[in-house]
Amino acid sequence: MSQHMAKKTSRCGLFLAVLCLGGGVTPVAAADLVIAASPSVAVPLEALARAYEVTHPQTRVRLYYDRALDLRRTLASIQQDGRHFIGTGEVSLVAPGDDELLDRLEQKYYVLPGSRQVYAVNRLVLVVPEALVEAPSSFDAVAADGRLRLAVADPDSTALGRETRELLETLGLVGAVDGRVDMAADARGVLDHVLNGQADVGIVSGSDAARERDRVRVVATAPGDRPAPKMHSIAMERYCPDRARGEEFLRFLHTEAARAAIRLVGYDTVGARQEPAP
Repeated sequence: MSQHMAKKTSRCGLFLAVLCLGGGVTPVAAADLVIAASPSVAVPLEALARAYEVTHPQTRVRLYYDRALDLRRTLASIQQDGRHFIGTGEVSLVAPGDDELLDRLEQKYYVLPGSRQVYAVNRLVLVVPEALVEAPSSFDAVAADGRLRLAVADPDSTALGRETRELLETLGLVGAVDGRVDMAADARGVLDHVLNGQADVGIVSGSDAARERDRVRVVATAPGDRPAPKMHSIAMERYCPDRARGEEFLRFLHTEAARAAIRLVGYDTVGARQEPAP
């Protein structure tokens, strides 16, 4: 054996010995996956981020929040100068909270067409105090029991109130609950009226109910698509630095782990992944 080969073999042996004595190779640092989002969807996205990190320990999900208009401006600047570093890293995914804004971002090619996935659906629900034993099990049951008072948000000043009114009209229950409606200023007011006994049942969104899950119980969920449930979608940013990692997160949204995380914070989920059109 030549002197050069002997030295090389010796160095390899020393390296292997160090590995054995030192406990192996130092773990690779987790890579970042940055999602640019609106603050309005912080709760479901943070739930998804933590669930994803549990099943993908080599990825750290970072959330960068900005208002819808500012988020759009930021993405526009990314397209113009080619940079995609905002907040804490290079943006991979975009979740503006408002799907209409995502439509516009898609039209301007700020996000990749066909990459959009719905990750959460916020539906109206019927809630009762947790301590109430004999609770109605449906919206129809509330209408049929003339003793029950129903708390709703003001339709003249809140989106929740308008959605609630549309729901009652769709179900044909407006006349049945007439005279038994307890008007509240907003979702917080609806929950307060139910909890303090001013009303027996109330209608809020699933996410509102989840914030009081220790004190109220969901007994029914609004059926069908009227009023249209609020959909929350996410898409891949056009210059996503690691498309494989971004695609992996989009696939994760349709796993049972992701669905469980979403349901825990009061949101509903969709059944199957939306595949891009051919």
